[in-house]
Amino acid sequence: MPAMTIELRFFASVREQLGCSTETVTVPAEVQTVGQLRAWLLARGGIWAQALNQSLRTACDQAMCDDAAVLSEGVEVAFFPPVTGG
Repeated sequence: MPAMTIELRFFASVREQLGCSTETVTVPAEVQTVGQLRAWLLARGGIWAQALNQSLRTACDQAMCDDAAVLSEGVEVAFFPPVTGG
């Protein structure tokens, strides 16, 4: 499977830590799931490791998903903290 380009979206505290709400990335061929994507992003280090190394929820094309969700060309992956009630 070749490398693919995906859209990243960041919400709430994740967006604040990273200083951006969206990014387009081309991931290597071995990154095929949401979990592998997150590990690849964590490997960037610095603020990426701080922002993404916490309990987060994920969505692919606006549908909630888990780390096993398979990525496809052009998919939108969103990262956001769990919603707290009150």
